[in-house]
Amino acid sequence: MRPLSSLCLVLSSCLSLTTAVPTSSNNPPQADSNVVNQTICNGKQYTYQRLAGYGFVPSNARDRYGDTLGGWGSSIAIDQNTWRKLKDGTYTGTLYAIPDRGWNTQGTVNYQNRVHTFSISFTPNTKATASSPSPPNLSLIYKSTTLLTDPNGGPTTGLDADPSGGLSFKDFPLLPAATFAGNGFGQPGPGGKSLSVDAEGLVLNRDGSYWISDEYGPYIYRFSRSGKLLTAIQPPRAFLPTRNGSISFSANSPPVYDPDRTVTPADPQSGRSNNQGLEGLTAAPDGKTLYALTQSALIQDGGPNNPFRRQARLLQYSIRNPNRPTLEKEYVVTLPLYTDPTSKKTPRKVAGQSEIHYLTPTQFLIISRDSGFGRGQDNSQSQYRHIDIFDISAATNVASPANDNVANGSIASSTGVLEPGVTAATYCSFLDFNVNSELGKFGLHNGGGQDAGLLNEKWESLAVVPVDGKKGSDGEFFVFSVSDNDFITQDGYLNGGKFRYSDESGFNLDNQALVFQVKFPQGVDPL
Repeated sequence: MRPLSSLCLVLSSCLSLTTAVPTSSNNPPQADSNVVNQTICNGKQYTYQRLAGYGFVPSNARDRYGDTLGGWGSSIAIDQNTWRKLKDGTYTGTLYAIPDRGWNTQGTVNYQNRVHTFSISFTPNTKATASSPSPPNLSLIYKSTTLLTDPNGGPTTGLDADPSGGLSFKDFPLLPAATFAGNGFGQPGPGGKSLSVDAEGLVLNRDGSYWISDEYGPYIYRFSRSGKLLTAIQPPRAFLPTRNGSISFSANSPPVYDPDRTVTPADPQSGRSNNQGLEGLTAAPDGKTLYALTQSALIQDGGPNNPFRRQARLLQYSIRNPNRPTLEKEYVVTLPLYTDPTSKKTPRKVAGQSEIHYLTPTQFLIISRDSGFGRGQDNSQSQYRHIDIFDISAATNVASPANDNVANGSIASSTGVLEPGVTAATYCSFLDFNVNSELGKFGLHNGGGQDAGLLNEKWESLAVVPVDGKKGSDGEFFVFSVSDNDFITQDGYLNGGKFRYSDESGFNLDNQALVFQVKFPQGVDPL
């Protein structure tokens, strides 16, 4: 593979709006056929070796309940106990995935949240080139689905939460809830009220349960193997969306059957911004510590507008007792900026984060990306779509009553400038999805025509597995990422297959999956 010096981005010039934000520069790619890009982050060298695989699941694929599989790239996890390297060089395993809140491009719907499982078969092709591309070498075979329920067994919903109130259960905080008419799809039915979940992050537990992070609350939930809600982590008060002096879980995302419904004010006055909740979730390999990161800044820290919404907050919880998680620490991650060539008014925008993954107690992978570019969008050329690294070893622990226990507790100004004494995590640019010389090896591309090879807009998931099929002691790993297609298809089904839809975009967006081969430094343990 030819080295690509253009991949080495130095973000220091992007940080002029903030103070006390350390950065780490990249090394130029080495003269090595197995290097696309190298990055040194706080003394540790990370290497992007090659794009190793590609696969997809058709946009109209359906689950065991007759519903469109949809945006299951919102978060993925591979069960390490199932990962195998076979004698012929093929890898197999089991992948878990969550869609977010169902088809929502034209309004939210009464979609019951769920966890899908897939079997993986992956055969690397090291001979593929852009001039002689490989066909898909990653097979994702749908296996099963687990539906999620509230503590009493009632179905969850993807409908936007009510602007006031919620649902109460014994030993749980007030939970976001949607009151709906009919069947929640604009059709006749008895109506009801269900726990609202916009699922975005997934962590597998050794006992078969799941941690799932959410954007409405923004909460972190623990569901049993069978899908029943066991635990709800309510974040500090400063994270909870507030309107008119009270908690208001609505994300101003009206239902498909009432698209003109409004919330006043449209944006919360403090707490998480609309649809910018706990997007990233990961855990330490020993299962004792959980980390959750907001997609961008809280309202009082610079959100929701560009280019000020950079200061995302990272929560660190002890989950030694999963029934009583405790907040241990809190950090700030300053997100990168990119230039949007389509916006004259605000060309500098924040690359919101879509997922994180544990590497060490102080370093994490992070997907940061632009929005509005790719397959199905007006502009096909993405400007920033990365798997980067951040390091919290020198960052300030900002957890405090002043920052957390009041609705407007802030760590930055309304324009995103960090408060004096606050040092954000070191942010290091690493792996660029958009390298066409790599994408071309599988007939893919960034920019250009709106064909099936054009990368989708939303890449929101990460899973890491060892190349040796064992423990990765040589530092060689595969990084899987799957796109969230927003349930966009012309042949869609929901509500047990009884509600049929055709997305007004006219597109059929397959769930695309990429596999990157990387080398991590000694001491990194992402498994």
